[in-house]
Amino acid sequence: MNQQNEFLSNLSDFLYPRSPYSGEFKQEYLTFNANLQDFSQRVNYICSLQTGGKLSPEDAYKQIQILWKHLKSSKKDLGIS
Repeated sequence: MNQQNEFLSNLSDFLYPRSPYSGEFKQEYLTFNANLQDFSQRVNYICSLQTGGKLSPEDAYKQIQILWKHLKSSKKDLGIS
């Protein structure tokens, strides 16, 4: 069971890489950075699906637009100017 947990942990690290935050330490900045990295990863997947012909350009655009609105909303909710 431990070997399976380690495999899943490594797989998660591979699929969802995270970079360490090195900016000014404030909780809202740290939270926004995590949201920004998530946004970046999702946009990358959408671009790859569109490039591979699995997603139309219109659908890719709509999905990225929705993600962008969520990111802008999170910035506003966190009180970051």
